[in-house]
Amino acid sequence: MAREAAISLYLLVFRILFLIFRCFPLQKKAVFVSSFGDNCLYVLHEMKAQKIPYKTVFLNTKNSRADLKDDGNTIVFNYGSKNIAHFFASIYHLATSSIIIVDNYFAFLSAASFRPQVKRVQVWHAAGAIKQFGLKDPSIKDRSRRARDRFKQVYKEFQYIPVGSEIMADIFKESFGSPDSSLIRTGVPRTDFFYNEIEKTAVIQNLYREYPEFQGKRVILYAPTYRDSDLTSRKLALDVRQMHEALADQGCVLLLKLHPAVIAAELDEQSYPGFLYNLSGHRDINELLLITDLLISDYSSIPFEYSILGKPMIFYSYDLEDYTKERGFWEDYQTSMPGPIVSSTAEIIEVINQNSWDLAKIIEYKEKWNTYSRGNSSRNLVEFLFKDRD
Repeated sequence: MAREAAISLYLLVFRILFLIFRCFPLQKKAVFVSSFGDNCLYVLHEMKAQKIPYKTVFLNTKNSRADLKDDGNTIVFNYGSKNIAHFFASIYHLATSSIIIVDNYFAFLSAASFRPQVKRVQVWHAAGAIKQFGLKDPSIKDRSRRARDRFKQVYKEFQYIPVGSEIMADIFKESFGSPDSSLIRTGVPRTDFFYNEIEKTAVIQNLYREYPEFQGKRVILYAPTYRDSDLTSRKLALDVRQMHEALADQGCVLLLKLHPAVIAAELDEQSYPGFLYNLSGHRDINELLLITDLLISDYSSIPFEYSILGKPMIFYSYDLEDYTKERGFWEDYQTSMPGPIVSSTAEIIEVINQNSWDLAKIIEYKEKWNTYSRGNSSRNLVEFLFKDRD
């Protein structure tokens, strides 16, 4: 109740200030509101490559990976901070920009009365979806009517949503209540990275320069989805000791990419020298995927993009029954994942030792979820948004 009251007060203040700033002329300006950063950055870089004559403004949340400096060409503000100047400036830019690009759910969209000619774009932070979200999230039934109404109002502001596949287009229709006319088949901007051979080569060289011991090794990356219980449990679901005993002598190294807030006893790299590397602080997991030979994940969206590389995956779903009840899936998990599904570390080791992978299934998965993501997604989106630039 208190949380809802605080949100309502914030949105009331936002609405009043927005209406005041809306009195100023609309400008040739694009504002990015970024909580993840990747897709927004790719769009920004493409705008610069095409010399789009628009000012650009980034409103970054504290966890955004859009590591930008205010250089005069792109103005950067901290969105959601307690800095009053940034708060006012953020609303001013939102009210006076002709293009708004967001990469997540933002409550302010329910209070912003944009002018009809303003384009609003949702560059969602995942290329695909395993678990349900938005209007299909099972937990929405536990929210207040006011909250549910706010969600629907926010989703109505997603005028355009770039998609990488028809299956993701259908998911957005159900999740956000979006009409088909909102879905644009441009591909997902951040996937361009996996098709840029020059950029990939530079990233791999930099990683091997930083971690020369990875060269010649079989790199296994464990990247699970975040769970609320991870903050209270000090035990990692993966048995690192068991992995070390079974795989260290086989020339394997184990990389961990976990939520930064997760702290577990098993993360002590000094206990497993030359084998365990906790790279949870590495900002861009897509970079790590390039040197990964085998991905271990669960319900994360990472496999959608990793499949572009055509490399094997294991799905460690030790809590599948509980997770299914709490979150729900878009497809039958057991039959839709492009790799072995296991429930214990012993099973993971057994699958790794068998070293038998159905790579054709991974390619099929890639085609299914990345139909329109072919290396030119950023260009496609920018050309769509700025086709009337003159």
